[in-house]
Amino acid sequence: MPAVFYPVLVKEMIILAEDKIPTMDEPVDVSEDVAEEEVEIKETFLQKLSRFYWGKNRSSPLTKPLRKWFLLFIGPVTAAFIIGFVWPFVQGIYLSMCKFQLIQDAEFVGFKNYISAFTDASFMRSFWYTALFAIVSLILINVLAFAVAYVLTLGIKGSNLFRTVFFMPNLIGGIVLGYIWSMIFDGILSHFGTSIVQDSTWGFWGLIILMCWQQIGYMMIIYVAGLNAIPEDMLEAARIDGASGWQSLWRVTIPNMMPSITICTFLSLTNGFKLFDQNLALTNGLPIVMDGGVGIKQTEMLALNIYNTFYGSNMSARGTAQAKAVIFFVLVAAIGLAQLAYTRKKEVQQ
Repeated sequence: MPAVFYPVLVKEMIILAEDKIPTMDEPVDVSEDVAEEEVEIKETFLQKLSRFYWGKNRSSPLTKPLRKWFLLFIGPVTAAFIIGFVWPFVQGIYLSMCKFQLIQDAEFVGFKNYISAFTDASFMRSFWYTALFAIVSLILINVLAFAVAYVLTLGIKGSNLFRTVFFMPNLIGGIVLGYIWSMIFDGILSHFGTSIVQDSTWGFWGLIILMCWQQIGYMMIIYVAGLNAIPEDMLEAARIDGASGWQSLWRVTIPNMMPSITICTFLSLTNGFKLFDQNLALTNGLPIVMDGGVGIKQTEMLALNIYNTFYGSNMSARGTAQAKAVIFFVLVAAIGLAQLAYTRKKEVQQ
């Protein structure tokens, strides 16, 4: 609390004390109500202190100018948020229920676009493919990132250098990574007479390897911060009680790491569902398998499917693509919020 409040607080305490402390001429109360009287004095003082600190008497040289000019500071940010996010989002929901090629010629068709999206075999294939990819990448990224972070916090030599090296792939753009890894995979798979875009199995694991290589370093930094925040006395108490290293890891370290696990799980899960540029550069959804006269890309994820639907040869399907985008948003938001609610229940208070 700023020192300027101290004289005022002392004055408040003196006034309160003069009201409550008996004089020499008054009999001293030694009954059982003394304890209750002390509690009442403390509560009264805290109430006065709260009213003083948060009430109308609280003032500073900056309060009035801030109240007068706060719109000048908040206004531009609020306007940018509305123009850049809220309005496009509302307009996108409206366009998802329209048939259009340009925004100006949008024709309202109700939920036909959503029906078309759910009956699109390529969209459903992309959904299950993306779900599988998100689950596998979630497990591998977080297990490997935690293992690397745990090793690097054991005090080994060169740990700072290793942290930098592991984090560096996260600084490279997804398109660049996709083309780099496509050349690496094709160079290896050419010895077996195939390529990354000819076999959907290789395409899936190629995307998994690329995603892990890019994301492990970033998640490792978060896990390192969480490991360093664990109180040393808790680990020392576990060792004194005879806990082994494995028991300390499961009974002490991991429960105290739940805030970091919550963040990393959320980021890994949402990044897995939103993956686009790596998918575009590495496989572009290939190979294609014909199903009922319709070509379905086997390694196409949800974001890439929406992109291909919107910018494909069928210009009249843009409303369907917009409906897919709304479904995609609701899906990612629901899964992310559910994951946050579940993992936060597992967090412990230090």
